[in-house]
Amino acid sequence: MTHTNHHHLHHPTEPVAAPRGIDHIVAGVSASDGDGVKLTRVLGQPLQKRLDPYLMLDAFGSDNPGDYVGGFPNHPHRGFETVTYMIAGRMRHRDSAGHEGLLENGGVQWMTAGRGLVHSELPEQQEGLVEGFQLWLNLPADEKLREPWYRDIQSAEIPEFTTAEGVHVRVIAGASHGIEGAVRRERTEPLYLDITLPPGAEFAQPLPPSHNALVYVFRESLWIAGSEVPTRRMAILANEAGSDGVLLRAGSTNHSPARALLIAGHPLNEPIVQYGPFVMNTPEQIKQAVDDFRQGRFG
Repeated sequence: MTHTNHHHLHHPTEPVAAPRGIDHIVAGVSASDGDGVKLTRVLGQPLQKRLDPYLMLDAFGSDNPGDYVGGFPNHPHRGFETVTYMIAGRMRHRDSAGHEGLLENGGVQWMTAGRGLVHSELPEQQEGLVEGFQLWLNLPADEKLREPWYRDIQSAEIPEFTTAEGVHVRVIAGASHGIEGAVRRERTEPLYLDITLPPGAEFAQPLPPSHNALVYVFRESLWIAGSEVPTRRMAILANEAGSDGVLLRAGSTNHSPARALLIAGHPLNEPIVQYGPFVMNTPEQIKQAVDDFRQGRFG
């Protein structure tokens, strides 16, 4: 059964009276993962405490098959959720629980690794553009060993709306302007928006002051609180006690629409111990994860 986008025009705007500023702007580092897939790690281990509950954000984009054709062969995960968002291209995933799905243009795969699974993500194309993002969202300590779960969200199932200024918003998680996203989580309260702003347009999003938040710009540039955020840069938003949200504005001299991810969430404030694809709260739990994986207990 296919759904069409619940597309809403001219949704009422939610005013933001005291918008957040920027703490700092991050360029990300070039990295390679899987079978030599080239990517930019925008949020890595040094920023995990600052951007809690998020553990990682990778951006990948290339029309050179050598950069992506190897994909991500079988690898394990435990203790967190992975959110893969494909802007362009096709990726086939399979996991040890017997699930299989195809992720394509505009679709999202939301996977809760929980106590552990092994999966692969391999491109279903030999040429053309592959572009997307992978976000790692932490799980609370008492949910890290939960049953694995995942959902493929096809592009047409992601709720969208357009503001009076022509700003187009896809609501992957959380809620914006009264539109419920495709996924909700109670403890981490993730907000994940893909926002396209015509030149000169503004967009306001309320955010609780306690939530950590980032904006990753991947087309043109945006202005936040008087500072320009260039393309392929991440702005970490300040956590100001009196703030009630963020105000984004596309440069009026931009040649085409600006596009950015706005990602925010409720920090868990729990210890983070990462060893590769395992993220737990103590070194002992990591040792257990490695043992369980080696003993074939990941399915």
